[in-house]
Amino acid sequence: MVEYDPHRWWSYFHYLRGSMVKQIVGRVLLFVLWSAGVVAFSLHVTHVGVPLTVHTLAGMSLSLLLVFRTNASYDRFWEGRKLWGGIVNETRNLARASEVFLGRTPLYAPLVRWTAAFPFAAAAWLRGQRQLGPRVAELPQAFVQEVLSAQHVPLSVARRMTAVLDEGRRSGLYPEYVQMQLDQNVQLLIDYLGGCERIHRTPMPFAYMVHLRRALILYCATLPFSLVDTFGWVTVPATFVVTYVFFGIEEIGVEIEDPFGTDDNDLPLDAICENIQNNLLAFLPAPGTPPHDHSAP
Repeated sequence: MVEYDPHRWWSYFHYLRGSMVKQIVGRVLLFVLWSAGVVAFSLHVTHVGVPLTVHTLAGMSLSLLLVFRTNASYDRFWEGRKLWGGIVNETRNLARASEVFLGRTPLYAPLVRWTAAFPFAAAAWLRGQRQLGPRVAELPQAFVQEVLSAQHVPLSVARRMTAVLDEGRRSGLYPEYVQMQLDQNVQLLIDYLGGCERIHRTPMPFAYMVHLRRALILYCATLPFSLVDTFGWVTVPATFVVTYVFFGIEEIGVEIEDPFGTDDNDLPLDAICENIQNNLLAFLPAPGTPPHDHSAP
């Protein structure tokens, strides 16, 4: 994600990163060249201009379609952010609540490290990858390969978290109802990941996408014919402006539709995962430091 100050205007005017220019420049230039050819043909060969009325009406309809497309994509983007906010909260809650019962036992460190690995596993899973984050060497190595080779890596990580909680219950550290309360945080992590997978695996309906793009191409391709009589060679820069705006809006919708990737405008999942990891590992005492006595007031 591109970090920026919303109060600044002109300092971002020349930015290419995150501005959709690189993605749409080919399409825009194609239609600009096409408009130049239409103007030259109309002025030097035969008149090909048409009334502007049809394009005015079509432009209004196309604008509404583009607005709906962008709004629908932003809803998916914002829902994804809320789901990851839930992952942040539940990982913190699990580490905080379990510290009371496991903080003075050897079970607490594995639970915290598996919990810190879950966001990395979830982010990688949404990107079609398999990993457990940069601190994988600190995880119990007996289970790392088993988790990475599982059919669903984040789910396998959650199973390890539940197994640690179950071992604490079987060791007599807390009763079954406490285990159920702690495991509720793990269940919510799976729920939030399921919501992310729903967004990731459900693109915008194909019919809407293809109809919008066909309408957009037809509109931009025939636009010079409706402008040439009124604007002459000014049709070329006018076509540039219109195509830049329309293709840019459509491309914004495409980029934020699935916000879990690595595009400039996707969610900063790497930063979120690192933040979770730093928050959770801070619960663990430094090497050589005895655990805190949580029974003290």
